[in-house]
Amino acid sequence: MARPITLFTGQWADMSFEDICQFANNAGYDGLEIACWGDHMDVKQAATNPAYIENRKAILAKYNLQCWALGNHLAGQCVGDDWDARLDNFAPEAVKGNPEKIRAWAISEMLATAQAAKNMGCAVVTGFTGSPIWKYLYSFPQTTEEMIAEGFQRILKLWTPIFDEFDKQEVKFALEVHPTEIAFDFYTTERLFKTFNHRPTLGLNFDPSHLLWQGVTPHIFLRKFANKVYHVHMKDVAVNLNGRTSILGSHIEFGDARRGWNFRSLGHGDVNFEEIIRALNDVGYTGPLSVEWEDSGMERQFGAKEAREFVSKIDFAPSAVAFDDAIKKS
Repeated sequence: MARPITLFTGQWADMSFEDICQFANNAGYDGLEIACWGDHMDVKQAATNPAYIENRKAILAKYNLQCWALGNHLAGQCVGDDWDARLDNFAPEAVKGNPEKIRAWAISEMLATAQAAKNMGCAVVTGFTGSPIWKYLYSFPQTTEEMIAEGFQRILKLWTPIFDEFDKQEVKFALEVHPTEIAFDFYTTERLFKTFNHRPTLGLNFDPSHLLWQGVTPHIFLRKFANKVYHVHMKDVAVNLNGRTSILGSHIEFGDARRGWNFRSLGHGDVNFEEIIRALNDVGYTGPLSVEWEDSGMERQFGAKEAREFVSKIDFAPSAVAFDDAIKKS
């Protein structure tokens, strides 16, 4: 069982779609998880213009690549977040600085993404939901349970119409559990699924790197939510708590050695990928393993090629027989 190995194009959006396809082919990838920003995927075009879809598919085919998922993290973040100036980085010029216009744009983008995914032949969209309560992470000034409950209910209200459209298009949404999202760890994920009454539309883009540095064991998380794992990111992280460093990052930029943790290219961090592969085998996941390459200390083309080789080596099939079946019985 060789699961397809794909490359998430979000960190490569400075390249043209054809250029990233050519690189991915040369690096040995089976396909792409296409980011819905930059030149890679215009969801409004993909939702309404058959010629645009044919162009994307033709470029993929030219480089012997497939696509199992679209990723629309940026618009998704703008759906659920309360506005601050950082969201303007994700929004078009026409709506920058206007919280309600940004949210309306984001909802429109996510609705179109469901149709775009269907038109591309993808059954999954990966992404973020945003969170109006992330600012309450540390409960001082005092945070009440009512404030947290209201935040989850706001996400329910905002995302229910979007998920209705996903259902209409027969596409699932795979949330990447991640700091700044409404679900960022084990118990907030449990709470989110309960809030949505375990709606099948909503599942997970399992990414171990965002769990490990928080102290959550990735394969335990995976086994708990096995029936909700719709897509998998392969990404590593290194934790470096040396008595001076902080798990909260100290407002120091990624890649700086003074941070308490940093993302690393696959195999260069602390994630136990063997346990993850064993868990994926046990739960019957056969979808793509998508490399989300982030390492500020490594040249990215070298890193992405090495990461593809790492995934190819670590992804093994489960045994079809008991190991002692061949022992002769007397």
